[in-house]
Amino acid sequence: MPRRARSGLALPAALLLLLLLLLGAPAPARAERLVAIAPLSTLGAEDTSAQVKKLTTQIEAAVAGLPGTKIVSAAQVTEAIRRAKRPQLKACEGEAACLTELGKLVGAQFVIAGEVGGLGDAKIVYLGATDVSAGKELRSTTLTVGGARAEDTPQAAVVRLLEPDRYRGTVRFATDVSGATIYVNGSKIAPSPKGEVTLPVGTQAVRVTHPEYHDFVRFIDVAYGKPTDVAVTLQQYPIVRRDVQGKPINRDQVIYDDPPLWRRWYVVAPAAVGLAIVTGIIVSALVHEPFDAPCAKVGAESC
Repeated sequence: MPRRARSGLALPAALLLLLLLLLGAPAPARAERLVAIAPLSTLGAEDTSAQVKKLTTQIEAAVAGLPGTKIVSAAQVTEAIRRAKRPQLKACEGEAACLTELGKLVGAQFVIAGEVGGLGDAKIVYLGATDVSAGKELRSTTLTVGGARAEDTPQAAVVRLLEPDRYRGTVRFATDVSGATIYVNGSKIAPSPKGEVTLPVGTQAVRVTHPEYHDFVRFIDVAYGKPTDVAVTLQQYPIVRRDVQGKPINRDQVIYDDPPLWRRWYVVAPAAVGLAIVTGIIVSALVHEPFDAPCAKVGAESC
């Protein structure tokens, strides 16, 4: 009997453990969108050069790296067009209606197509993303390959096309004064404790202000995929000593100091009156003759 009791309780315990494991296991990630990569073209025809093939592979990897995204590669799109015997879909030349049909053919929600231009190693790729359900172009951008803009990468171009809100860069402010306030394009921002803030890629107007220092004003270029360091050096105002009079507030401590004796009204007033009397006597004495002077009338007659 004791052995049967243990055997009968073992099965429910195992089932309970399995149920807990299933409930605690994370749900498998589900692709939210399927993006088809149309073969890149040059002058309206498919470009099969080694450089363009490499670029196509980079674009496919960038799209596949986005969260919740799966791709239909350019090779798979070409094969689907061949099987469907619709060669006209190879040369859509950016037309939304043609790219919409291409997306429906492979079951994609979005189609990325591009036209390659330029000479030599410097290439400019005009990329566009078409929304298949809406039947119109969602967004477009350009990608520079082999030029001076080394920061322009397929990853950046894909983010601009499909997730423009994520096309931002990190700016690290190094301020030599604590308590400064930072404004970007006129809006106040709050950097992290490390002085970092995320801003849209491109040129941004920055102003750092402090009541005791001159403002720091600069235009900075925010890059994608790498931090931008901004060293903020503030110049202090010259010190000015002056008396400031104002009404006290609740937090002020008001102290009334008695003026010195010689500035009190009951000393100043009598002194002023006495000074006026003395001054009047002196002036009168100087203007009129002395009291003991001989009296004389006009004509030299005695008084």
